[in-house]
This record gives sequence, C-alpha cells and structure tokens, in this order.
Amino acid sequence: MNKPTLAVMAAGMGSRYGGLKQIDPVGPHGEIIMDYSIYDAILAGFKKVVFIIKEDIKDVFMEKVGSHIEKQIETEYVYQRLDDIPEGISIPSERVKPWGTGHAVLSCRNAIKEPFAVINADDFYGRSTFMVLAEYLKNLDVAKNPHDYCMVGFVMENTLTENGTVARGVCVVDEDGYLVQITERTKIKKFGNETKYMEGEDNWITIPAGSIVSLNTWGFTPAFFSELGKKFPEFFKANKDNLLKAEYFLPDVVGSLIKEKVARVKVLKSHDKWYGVTYREDKPVVVDAIREMIKKGVYPENLWGN
Repeated sequence: MNKPTLAVMAAGMGSRYGGLKQIDPVGPHGEIIMDYSIYDAILAGFKKVVFIIKEDIKDVFMEKVGSHIEKQIETEYVYQRLDDIPEGISIPSERVKPWGTGHAVLSCRNAIKEPFAVINADDFYGRSTFMVLAEYLKNLDVAKNPHDYCMVGFVMENTLTENGTVARGVCVVDEDGYLVQITERTKIKKFGNETKYMEGEDNWITIPAGSIVSLNTWGFTPAFFSELGKKFPEFFKANKDNLLKAEYFLPDVVGSLIKEKVARVKVLKSHDKWYGVTYREDKPVVVDAIREMIKKGVYPENLWGN
C-alpha cells in the first residue's frame, strides 16, 4: 500500500485578496485554512506534506505554518522560482509572477517520489476530499498504471463566492466516471440563479447547473513530473508573444494528456461545500463555517492542542 504525500500550492500572494491570504487566521486559536486541510489529510492517511512557496515568504511562512505543522507530519519545502525554466528561454524583465499551477507542481519533482495529491493553500475542501484522494492513491498500482491519475470534482454551485469572480476548471465526465475534458475558466460569477463565465471582453456565457468543476484537487503518480517537464517547453513556444502574462495551467496539461491518450483521470466526487478567501470579504463566511463545524464536533476548538 502506498504512503501518499500532499503537495500544497502556497506560492501565490493573493492579488485579489490584498495580502498573504494563505496565513490569515480563520480559526479560534489562530488556525489558517491550511491547518484544517492538513489535519484532514493526516486523518485520511497522508504521511508527508510538501509546501510550494516563494522564497521571499520563507521566513514568515515557517513562523506561521511550518513551525507547528512540522510537529504533526513529515514536512518539506520547495520554492517556485521564476527562473526555473527550460534552457534558452528569455524572461521579460517586467515578469514577476511564477509560471502558474503546472509550474508549481513541477517545482516538486525532486521532493516527491510517491503518489501524491495537489491542493491550493487557500481553499477549504472538506474532509471527504482527503478521504477519497487518500483511498485512491494508497491503492494505486503505480508500476502497472503509471499514468492513472485522479481529481476531486465539486458541484459548481458549491464552489462560488458572493463577492466576485472565481477561476475553475469546468469538466466533462464520461459515464464511467473518467475525465473527458477540462477547460480553465478564469472568470466565473453568479448571476441570480445562473452561473456564467466571461469569454472575451464582456461576453457572459451560461454554465449548466450542476456542472462538475475542478478546484486544483488532483492525485498523481511520480510519472506526471516527466509529462510536466516535456510540455513546459511547448508552453513557452506557444506563448512566445505573451510571456509577460501567460500561465502554465495544471488543467491544461492534464487535458492534453487525456486528449493524447497518455493518461486517464478518475473523477472522485465530493458534495462538500467549498470555502475560500478569494476576496477579503469572503473571510467572515469561512470563519462562521469553521465555528459551526467545531460546534458539530467535526474539528476540536484548538486544532493542534497547543
């Protein structure tokens, strides 16, 4: 049985939120969203956590997160660096952001040698997410099926905020529960009883109710790093005229591997409600939701008992 690792993408500075939202407390004893995710992951059977961060937040991250997580589970840190790119690529001097979620996961290539899950640092997924991920990864025959991946699919309406747009991977799933297609939509918004995404400048297109979306909640084998590495130069070639803003999105890489029949992705279901802090106005909702879960006994009031 495999001993899966959890990779946490925490390199983003929270541009829409206005601050380092990954370490903004939401629990009664200063717990942050990552604390609840890692607590659930440990219960589910994950044995190691790898934090993907930017080097310039290392000190504050270690103080606010690493200092107590290291006492709970084996912990490692990797840096998502702007200059961690294929040889021969020139970076525009104005570019300051790393290269997106695919690049973030590629940053872990020397730290992870076992099946692993990937999550966002600032999303609250619910315990069932980690349970189904761990179950899949523990029992995966990596030698026989090196490109059998998984993702957790959420009902779209459970993943929206009242305070603006969100980015989601909108999925098409076949009758056997495998991912057929995933399309990254960077601006999704509620309009009354409808949900729409923006295409172009101001063209809002309706997404069918009950659609399955990805929240960058994936399960991979170590073979995925090789595929990420192969496609990274292709990304730069395709975006040579847009290197100031282009991002190497994880869903795009997975989608191309499915299309090429290199990989297959089992869609695991979650009916939990997502909570996140995309915007500063989202925080009170998350705080109230966690307080309610503590009342119901889902979490102890003092998560780590410090």
